[in-house]
Amino acid sequence: MEGSLLILIPISVVLVLLIVGVLWWAARSGQFDDMEGPAHAILMDDDTPKPEGNAEKSGDKPAAEPRQ
Repeated sequence: MEGSLLILIPISVVLVLLIVGVLWWAARSGQFDDMEGPAHAILMDDDTPKPEGNAEKSGDKPAAEPRQ
């Protein structure tokens, strides 16, 4: 029992320090600066049709011309 505590306690302390370090780095590097922007961006509906001139650029096949 005592042998396992000598192993598990240092491992848990190192793990806690690692987690705190990662969270500190994330906060300092700006990972949590804009929490609402992406949430609102997904709700913006983009129903505007693509211009016909950009069909070649976007990889879409151009619409076939009707036969006469």
